[in-house]
Amino acid sequence: MIRPFFFGILLLGWLFGSQAAEVIKIGAPLPPVSVPDQDGKTVDLAKLGSEGFLLVFFYPKANTPGCTSQACSLRDAISELTRRGVKVVGVSADKPESQKEFVTRQKLPYPLLADSDGKLIKAFGVEGVFGFAQRSAFLFRDGKLIWRDPKGSTSDQGEVVLRYLDSLPSR
Repeated sequence: MIRPFFFGILLLGWLFGSQAAEVIKIGAPLPPVSVPDQDGKTVDLAKLGSEGFLLVFFYPKANTPGCTSQACSLRDAISELTRRGVKVVGVSADKPESQKEFVTRQKLPYPLLADSDGKLIKAFGVEGVFGFAQRSAFLFRDGKLIWRDPKGSTSDQGEVVLRYLDSLPSR
């Protein structure tokens, strides 16, 4: 259960998210930042997304209602996303231990990056108040940004990404 104080902080972050950093633009390369995943293993995001599709989604806090809906929507769409060549990673400012619990509890089939220093959050321009990430999603092809969802869908994030993929011309 979410404590009222914590909910208030999340609500403030959503309402008054920092606009200081500019969100990365279509055509921008994946930021060359490495952070640990839920197991403490370092992930080089630019290397991971250098070929094919990479969906990077941000959420404020592991194991909270909206974040769980967003993550589970992508979990439920992972077969179709994988079939279309999309790799998925989630990012929040949580520590690896919290990300590990989130992966385990929700049976998430993709890695969660623990950006507790905020390096990725800042590089993508999605920093909210108190260092929380603003909910959002970014799709890269061969290391370049081709699509973004600045609000980050919750219960239908997977469907939103699949609809975008449907709109792309065949290669």
